[in-house]
This record gives sequence, C-alpha cells and structure tokens, in this order.
Amino acid sequence: MELFRICEDLDNLEGLRMIYRIVKGIILLNSPQIFEKIFGDELMMDIIGSLEYDPEVSQVHHRNFLKEHVVFKEAIPIKDPIVLSKIHQTYRVGYLKDVILARALDDATIANLNSIIHSNNAVVYFLHDFCNLSKSLQMVQQLRLFRDLINEGIFDILKDALQSQDNRLVLTGTDILILFLNQDPNLLRSYVVRPEGVPLLGLLVKGMITDFGEDMHCQFLEILRSLLDSHPLAGGQRDISIIEIFYERHLGQLIDVIVASCPSGSIPPSLGKSAGSPRVKNPKSTKPEILSNICELLCFCVMHHPYRTKCNLLLNNFLDKVLLLLHRRERYLRVAAVRFIRTVLSRHDEHLINHIIRNDLLKPIVDAFVSNGDRYNLLNSAILDLFEYIRKENLKLLLKYIVDSFFQDLVKFERFPTIQALKVKFEQSQDSSGPKSTGNVSDPRKRIDERALEKEEEDYFNEDSDEEDTASASMSHPQKTPPQPVASNGVSPSSQSLRYALTL
Repeated sequence: MELFRICEDLDNLEGLRMIYRIVKGIILLNSPQIFEKIFGDELMMDIIGSLEYDPEVSQVHHRNFLKEHVVFKEAIPIKDPIVLSKIHQTYRVGYLKDVILARALDDATIANLNSIIHSNNAVVYFLHDFCNLSKSLQMVQQLRLFRDLINEGIFDILKDALQSQDNRLVLTGTDILILFLNQDPNLLRSYVVRPEGVPLLGLLVKGMITDFGEDMHCQFLEILRSLLDSHPLAGGQRDISIIEIFYERHLGQLIDVIVASCPSGSIPPSLGKSAGSPRVKNPKSTKPEILSNICELLCFCVMHHPYRTKCNLLLNNFLDKVLLLLHRRERYLRVAAVRFIRTVLSRHDEHLINHIIRNDLLKPIVDAFVSNGDRYNLLNSAILDLFEYIRKENLKLLLKYIVDSFFQDLVKFERFPTIQALKVKFEQSQDSSGPKSTGNVSDPRKRIDERALEKEEEDYFNEDSDEEDTASASMSHPQKTPPQPVASNGVSPSSQSLRYALTL
C-alpha cells in the first residue's frame, strides 16, 4: 500500500495497474485471515483506491464516492469505536462485493464476504431489543421512532438478516417486522411497494416455504397476511400494489410447492409447474406444517381478494392442484384441502362451481370420504360439513352433480343424517322445478323429514367421536352408529326417508 501511494503521487499508471492485479489476486485467495487484515480501518480505503485502476474500465473514483456522497447517520449516538468500525466495514465490504469487483469474484469468495457482512449485522439483535424497549414510550413517540428507523434503513438491514444462514438471525428479523406491523402495517407496506423493497416480499414468501427447524413459517404467514390485508390505507385508498406483486410473482410459487410435495403418481400431466414461478428447491422434503399454512393463506386470499383468486383458480388450475393434497397420508392436510374447497364455495361464484363440476373436482373428496369409512374423525366431519353447506345453501348444480355422479358410493352412508338430507334436498329441488310443481308450497311430509334429519344431524355431531383426539376414551366407548331418533309411530326418520325416496 505504501508503494501504491508512491505510484499514485508520481502518476505511474503502469505501476498502478500492476498493483490493481496484485490486490485483486490477494482478494481472490479467499483467506479469512487476509480479509481481516486488508478490511481493517488502516488499509481499507487504500485497498479500494488500488481497485480504481482496472485496465479494462475507465477509472472510477470509488474513494470520492465513499467519502463525500455516502453519509453516515446515527439514529442514536454510538460511542463504541469498535461498533462504529464494524458498521463502516460492513458497508465498504458490501460495496466492494456488489460494485467494484462484481464481475471478478467467484462464488466461494462472495460467500466469505457475505459471511463477514452477516456477522457484522449481528447488530440486528440490538435493534430487536431497542424496538422492544420502545414499547414503554407513548404511542406518538413510538411511531416517530419507528419512522426514524425506517429512514435510517432498518428494512435494508432486515433484508440481509432474512438471507442469513443463522436461523436465530432470521427469527430476530421476523420478530422486528412483526413489531413494525403491530405498530402500523402501512410502514412496512409503503416500503415493500418501492423498487428497493420488492425483494423483501419474495424473501417473506421464501421464508414461509423454508424449513427452519422451528415454527418460524408461522411468523412468515402472519406477516404475509398482514401485508395482503385489503383494508383501506390512511386517506381512503387501497394499496393494491403489494397484492398485484404477490399474485403475479409468488402465488404460483406456493402452488408449486403443493404440487411438488404430493406423490408423483397423483399428478396428471396437465397440472405442470405454474408459469413464471421460481423453481422450488427440495420440494419432496417440504414439512406438512408448511403445506397446511399455504392452504390457510390461500383461504385468506379467497376471502379477501375473490376476483384475483378466481382468475388464478380458473386460468392456472390452482383448484385442481390444491386438491392433490388429498393424496397425502397426513389426514390434516386432506382436511385442509376440503376446507379450501368449502371456502371457495362460500363465494357462490357460478364460474367456479361450473369449473368444479366440469373437471369432476369433488371426486377425490368423495373418494376420501368413502376410503375413510366408518371412522369418526376430522376428515369425516370436514367432508360432511361440505355436503351440509351445499345442501343448506341449495347449490342446485352441485346437488345434482353429487347425486348423479356419486350417490351410488354414498348410499352406503345413508345412516349419516347429512347424506340423507342431501338426497331429500335434491329431490325437493327436482320437484320444485318439474312440471308438477304447485308453487312455493312444498310437500309437508318432506318438511317433516328434513326437520327430523336436521335434529338427527345435531345429535350425530354432538357425539365425541374423533378417534385421534379421544383415543383413550375410545377404549371404553367403542365406535358405534349414532343413535337414530324414533318418531311417534315407532319408525326412525331415516327409515321414513328411505321409504319415501323409494316411493318416488
């Protein structure tokens, strides 16, 4: 470096270019011991100065930029010189990596430089404590503090933290983001829609589908739900930019995780990878809890952004892909798929209902119900709840589709009040639309049957029968068919209903 200063004083361009090649070679040795020396306060600026003399590019004055244009501001006074040195070193190493030698560095060297930056960014732990302590301030002062932290670039630090290999650092970064969301969600939303903030949304989606060995994906789910909440912002306008970015760039990525995590034999060729979505790494190892959280986020999207979700469900076959979870062995994932369909039907959208019928999408649900057999568990209840919703909401197209396509499979389960009522409701809808209709007055016998079935259904669902949650109880209370209420004539309503159906 002393020779560099002499060559620069004498304008010895040939010598300066030689020193550039030497310094670049030293950095490419990728030695942590060398990095510790050359990135210290004594040599760092001279190292950067020597790298200004790249013979392949016109000279760029990096030192002038770092000294005159990069302004260091302290949100709070930092009196420890070691901490200050680390802060300056972190910025300069990042500048060297991303700007000065961006074309020259290999992957191994970049990884080592990143480790230096992430190590220095352990200051995130301090920021976390600092934000936590701010809770003791008054609300106005808290808001002012958080806005000052944003102006000082705290979200840029958190972007680095979320990319760290240290899970504790990632956890701390998500904790700080949740603190900001609890203070005012618009603080984070307004950052994510900026060009420099867009990658943060991608990191949050990536975090949600990454196994950190803990339940951190739940925190990512919470952050994403808050960002995608479509409540109006201050001033009465909706911030739809985040929603647009999410649906255009990231929704397909979540769906691909579901497809890739299901048995390969269950995936039709037509359900390939979603267009434009990034490649999912190690999809087969995706934790079931992550898949369950994806379903929960999809249900949230259906309820809050019905139009955008509808377009994706129809154009990209997302409904079909979510139902692939019915081929997973984990029962709660199959339940999650059924609940997703139940949420979709709650929109009462004719196009989605026609899509379900046209593509026979209730078949895997009926197959799961039949395979589950007589077991009283969460899957049994979820599917019966789906059928009951279709009946009570009188979704006639679905009623006809179920009875025409699957009743030969469901008839063996007519002891369930919901299955009986489903058939009765279908027959009523057929009678009311047939040529012998007598207006809005329905057959009183059918009304009696239906009321009796609803009472029987209540009795059934009041049974404590989930085999997984009450294993100990099942030893003393063996599984049995739910008791049938008996009418005054001594005949059960189910027998009355069956006899009535056969008469028709």
